[in-house]
Amino acid sequence: MTVLSFLHSSDLHLGRAFGGYPEGIRNRLREARHGAIGRLAAAARAGGANLVLLAGDTFDAETPAPETLRQALRAMGEESDLTWVLLPGNHDSLAASELWRRIALDAPPNLRAITSAEPFELVKGHWLLPAPCTQRRPGRDLTEALSAPTPDGSRRIGLAHGAITDFSGEEGTLGIIPPDRAARSGLDYLALGDWHGQMSVGAATWYSGTPEPDGFKHDVPGSALLVRLAGGPPQVVPVEVGHFRWKRASLDLLPGDDAAARLVSALPSTRARDHLVRVTVTGRLPLAARAALEAELNGRAPDFGWFSADLSGLAVEAIPEDLDQIDRAGALRQAAEALMAEAEDATLPQSDRNTASAALSMLYALTQGIRA
Repeated sequence: MTVLSFLHSSDLHLGRAFGGYPEGIRNRLREARHGAIGRLAAAARAGGANLVLLAGDTFDAETPAPETLRQALRAMGEESDLTWVLLPGNHDSLAASELWRRIALDAPPNLRAITSAEPFELVKGHWLLPAPCTQRRPGRDLTEALSAPTPDGSRRIGLAHGAITDFSGEEGTLGIIPPDRAARSGLDYLALGDWHGQMSVGAATWYSGTPEPDGFKHDVPGSALLVRLAGGPPQVVPVEVGHFRWKRASLDLLPGDDAAARLVSALPSTRARDHLVRVTVTGRLPLAARAALEAELNGRAPDFGWFSADLSGLAVEAIPEDLDQIDRAGALRQAAEALMAEAEDATLPQSDRNTASAALSMLYALTQGIRA
């Protein structure tokens, strides 16, 4: 039997709004998701594959904007040497009948949209067994359809979207995919979508992860899977295709630490503009060191596509000499002492203590000419 190579991807979520972010980075994130189509095509060609399987959630909503849909179909059509197979996921399920009607009307010749669980032959001797999402929460294991018969001796490739565990954290979630579905249904490979981080469930079962990350949950680059079926276990190779990186940095600091150096080592050193960064600082620092750290954070923030720093878990250690630098007497000294007392008052809510620490640090920075 011939060798078959294909690219497995999922969860492009084209049209995602990114409403919680400023307009500039929001627009860039949306454009990067559209650009993932071309990067997937390039990865497939580089790996000697002419087939791309998209395991659901190609679109973020059941009613994507007309330009989002049209431009996605055109982009896939321009990669005319490749065949694209689209599976409905939970975000773009078959319940969105108008979406799939529009896709059927406007799809390029090299795109196959899956609208039923009927197996079909991809290429000679290789059959695709799909399990399209019928609705957002189907409430049953749709992958039972992957046990459908195919001709003797054929290779069987499953394509599905859903959870092999309860990713939502909600109790009583129905429709969980058995981790051994590939073995139960006699599949040579099971291509899954839904989980945005890449994951191997077994030698023959993989989540591809999203090609373009959309949050801080998975601190990994966007990638796809190049799969080769040549007899025996599938050969699966991750291929990086993402444009943006979402980076979480955690600093736990103590007096005497070089906070600026620790920060620099935790931040990306290249392509800063293409990183979204969330820094969380905990521990405790002297007043001067905290003020200097805040200035360093504010100074570096414009380097990145988006930047956020959370210092709510960073306590302040202040000594009389620190307060003397603010003022030895008078209104400023009284304000500094009041803020220090609030910051150290264990009877106050932690949020109030954090606010007092931040205000004291700001007061110190202002009186010392430290630019925050």
